[in-house]
Amino acid sequence: MSLSFPTMAAIRFGYGLRPGESPPQTKDDLIGQVTRGAGIVPSFPVGGIEARHAQILDLQDRLKQFRQADGDDIARRQQRRLLQRRAQMLFQMDANTRLLQAVLSPDGFNERLATFWTNHFSTSGAKSLPMRLIVPLYEAEAIRPYMGGKFSTLLRSATEHPSMLIYLDQAQSLGPDSQGGMRRNKGLNENLGRELLELHTLGAGSGYTQADVRSAAMVLTGLTVDPQEMETAFRPQISEPGEHEVLGVSYGGAKRTRKDYLAMLDDLAAHPKTAQHISRKLAVHFISDQPPQEMIEAMSEAWKKTDGELSAVYRAMLDHPAAWANEGAKARQPFDFIVAGLRALNSGSGAGDVAAFMQAYQEDDATDDDAMAQAMSPAKDMPQNKDAASDADTQAMKAPPGPDDEARIKRRKAFQMARALGQGALRRMGQPTWLPPSPAGFEENFSAWITASQLSERLAWARRASAQFGKDVDPREFLKATLADAARDETIRVVSQAPNKISGLTLVLASPEFNRR
Repeated sequence: MSLSFPTMAAIRFGYGLRPGESPPQTKDDLIGQVTRGAGIVPSFPVGGIEARHAQILDLQDRLKQFRQADGDDIARRQQRRLLQRRAQMLFQMDANTRLLQAVLSPDGFNERLATFWTNHFSTSGAKSLPMRLIVPLYEAEAIRPYMGGKFSTLLRSATEHPSMLIYLDQAQSLGPDSQGGMRRNKGLNENLGRELLELHTLGAGSGYTQADVRSAAMVLTGLTVDPQEMETAFRPQISEPGEHEVLGVSYGGAKRTRKDYLAMLDDLAAHPKTAQHISRKLAVHFISDQPPQEMIEAMSEAWKKTDGELSAVYRAMLDHPAAWANEGAKARQPFDFIVAGLRALNSGSGAGDVAAFMQAYQEDDATDDDAMAQAMSPAKDMPQNKDAASDADTQAMKAPPGPDDEARIKRRKAFQMARALGQGALRRMGQPTWLPPSPAGFEENFSAWITASQLSERLAWARRASAQFGKDVDPREFLKATLADAARDETIRVVSQAPNKISGLTLVLASPEFNRR
């Protein structure tokens, strides 16, 4: 290992170094983060988990009212737009809070694992309006509490969550010969069965067949979402009767129960191919696009000995010599890069100047509490025609600007900067929070993230962030605090010769060693 242990631990297995924060000193420190993280309630969804469940039910109820209402008047359309705006605002606030949690957390390894597993069990807020509220909840309650325990528990939790069932259309899947399927003349949806085998457990090319996919989908029938409560439910009347063979094992019978699909999930979790597939994905995420087979075998052996205890698998990865060699083999993905950059710049008292700014300006005045109150008010309170709304807008435009207008303009600019440094940058770089391009999640390969366009976006971000937060920072001290012994001699020389502070900080954030891990 050419780098010191703390530097390598912070950069390769966490989100980088933060001024004033002590990096991990031992492997036990890293594993301890996972143990500790299981008991920590995440800072999202905004308002808490219980409140989010209530918000989801409220949204569902309002959408139902819109569907059942007659007519298509202006007031109803405005009400619906405000409802959509509210859901999008909550999603945006959750995404911002998710970003800041990674910036502020001293448990970088645990945060990286949360990113890995949420990507492994991908769902997307783009699926529907309610999913804007459900997907952040999914990471908080179905993924994070189970990342250090048995994989079978995590697999059950992720598979059964409404977010997964809605995203992969399991809520629309009916057994073709079930009572409900024959009555509604609807049939099987294989999406969850396919992704369960191809992505979540065995992996592509592991030997399963299309017949296995279809049988897995049959076993999963009955697993659905209660549209009234927006919670997972098992409905025997839509579950395909009979036995269904997956990888040579039969599940089910004349009377289907929840135990059938749970047994299948447990068997898939214990399958040797699953151990190989997940171990390799972990090694690719943390170590190298082409990790040594010896490391994967060591991790798979730990899986086998502990019946899929994930903390033991992580330990086996950390214990392998390859975990501490060849620094810079992986590209920092956009989320990694932005979090690492904000952490590096986040000096100041309390949570830090960066966090204070990003928290203060995470929502625009255009979507403030007044707008939310409008969204929840009765339709009779809305303008009843376009002319009335237009007249009000015209009068507002004629009024001379006052102190309140100037304050609003200033806040608007600050909001735009916060967005440009956070979620806006992630969208431009191709990794928007909780919006993966497919059930396979975001790419892991180095070549996907180190491209000409990607580097151009990163350089622009580095300049903007340095100008916003680094006006009083010495670039040479920033380099030491940010990269420690990972800084190359060439980077030290170039930074020391920078014409001004902002240029020096930008060079640090744009350096090859900062963009790799």
